[in-house]
Amino acid sequence: MASPASIRERQTVALKRMLNFNVPHVKNSTGEPVWKVLIYDRFGQDIISPLLSVRELRDMGITLHLLLHSDRDPIPDVPAVYFVMPTEENIDRLCQDLRNQLYESYYLNFISAISRSKLEDIANAALAASAVTQVAKVFDQYLNFITLEDDMFVLCNQNKELVSYRAINRPDITDTEMETVMDTIVDSLFCFFVTLGAVPIIRCSRGTAAEMVAVKLDKKLRENLRDARNSLFTGDPLGTGQFSFQRPLLVLVDRNIDLATPLHHTWTYQALVHDVLDFHLNRVNLEESTGVENSPAGARPKRKNKKSYDLTPVDKFWQKHKGSPFPEVAESVQQELESYRAQEDEVKRLKSIMGLEGEDEGAISMLSDNTAKLTSAVSSLPELLEKKRLIDLHTNVATAVLEHIKARKLDVYFEYEEKIMSKTTLDKSLLDIISDPDAGTPEDKMRLFLIYYISTQQAPSEADLEQYKKALTDAGCNLSPLQYIKQWKAFAKMASTPASYGNTTTKPMGLLSRVMNTGSQFVMEGVKNLVLKQQNLPVTRILDNLMEMKSNPETDDYRYFDPKMLRSNDSSVPRNKSPFHEAIVFVVGGGNYIEYQNLVDYIKAKQSKHILYGCSELFNATQFIKQLSQLGQK
Repeated sequence: MASPASIRERQTVALKRMLNFNVPHVKNSTGEPVWKVLIYDRFGQDIISPLLSVRELRDMGITLHLLLHSDRDPIPDVPAVYFVMPTEENIDRLCQDLRNQLYESYYLNFISAISRSKLEDIANAALAASAVTQVAKVFDQYLNFITLEDDMFVLCNQNKELVSYRAINRPDITDTEMETVMDTIVDSLFCFFVTLGAVPIIRCSRGTAAEMVAVKLDKKLRENLRDARNSLFTGDPLGTGQFSFQRPLLVLVDRNIDLATPLHHTWTYQALVHDVLDFHLNRVNLEESTGVENSPAGARPKRKNKKSYDLTPVDKFWQKHKGSPFPEVAESVQQELESYRAQEDEVKRLKSIMGLEGEDEGAISMLSDNTAKLTSAVSSLPELLEKKRLIDLHTNVATAVLEHIKARKLDVYFEYEEKIMSKTTLDKSLLDIISDPDAGTPEDKMRLFLIYYISTQQAPSEADLEQYKKALTDAGCNLSPLQYIKQWKAFAKMASTPASYGNTTTKPMGLLSRVMNTGSQFVMEGVKNLVLKQQNLPVTRILDNLMEMKSNPETDDYRYFDPKMLRSNDSSVPRNKSPFHEAIVFVVGGGNYIEYQNLVDYIKAKQSKHILYGCSELFNATQFIKQLSQLGQK
């Protein structure tokens, strides 16, 4: 069970209430839900899809869910629930729907607050189409963010280039463009806190984009609290009494405090799936080959089958193992498979006994014994089938990940980068790995070199750098990301003290663990079974300092904002002296599952404390390198 204040539950409750016409429960006289259509835009679709399955929507009476800008036929006797952003083009299309009299009634829900002038546009369109009585309700939902886990959210999936790392760090960005980026981020964070039902205390580093977000968010929360009649923070919206005793801490950090982690090769299940497969909004898409086809024209190569799987909280295996090191996951899939086969064999055995011929005494007494067993076996069938589905799913996903690990020697990269980041002696030279044609893709080599370049106190000499550049170019690497990182390092005040990544390292376990045996589906020969040692990444360390009120040069000059104070007294002196129980870390400029997992592991040791991880966008290393590369070409 998630913590009572789980943001996932809160957002789900808000969505269900919206789909019930914004009242807690609507059933018709027969106790059935009222049938209706759901009209959303891409933003609405992204918010709903990780939280509500198609089946759950159907249970709530949603017979059709359609995109706002698709061609839709009139369904004149059904109410329509709209869930869209209040953009110019959405409002135009909505007014067109009113004119075309598509539905019986209209429940208009805006993901973010709609402006007065746009509301007037809708009112005028409704008047002109004499559809005023059909517009049943208009609501601002304040749901402009996407929840992926009980304790993780991102701002957007659509138009994410608007708030991307590249957008914020472009050298040629104008002040007005920067304002737009900041307003977009602040609008989503404001929605997040409305849904959470809490006004945070805000801390942020100085002189960064995170500081700009903090100033704007403080102002927006302050203005809302001051307008007592319309404040969104009066009372406890969901009656859970959660955050009432102590307010949460919001720590705003800038991606630039740590550029190595997003490039790091990883070793835990969820982060690996995100790194090497096509995984977004909790769905993974796999290409499976179907073998060789023998056609009249001779053998044709394999056809690719596309399969997608949802990795959701309902999936017990995923919930338990998404943070586990990969070899442990492979071993657990194997164990699940064996226990499933044993259960299946038992059912088969009982079936064959039930088919006993002959009426002798022994057979009859055996039958009555086994009838009870069979009854219990039959009643556990749905559970067994679900177990089978999850085993198949994770066998396929884990096998796809394993193929990448083997083909690209990802275990070697992971271990080597861990050593670089924790300043341990390296057993092999960097040039050897870059020049090894069998180790990894050009991008893997680039990631490794960038981590080395970011993490070393002493930049390599020009001569050494030229040698590295030549090796990278020979390996087929694009050097643009390095151009950007060089400028970044020259600019960054942190260049003098690069973020430290602790000093413990992973230790390889014996290669002969059970996973490696040949009876296993996952033959992991040649793959190191690395065991993770817990160490705090920079973002986790910053959170720990601020949440536990520790004094540390890294965070001592962080600014402090309390939107509930009458006058905004700007200081870095916290008025609150006691440690926090709830905190939200938000990374301006993009986050990743490695950082998320590190925070989850950190908080496990703390009793009764909760943290949430949020970021302006969620990228994997490939997407991040692409942004660095675009910045490097400038």
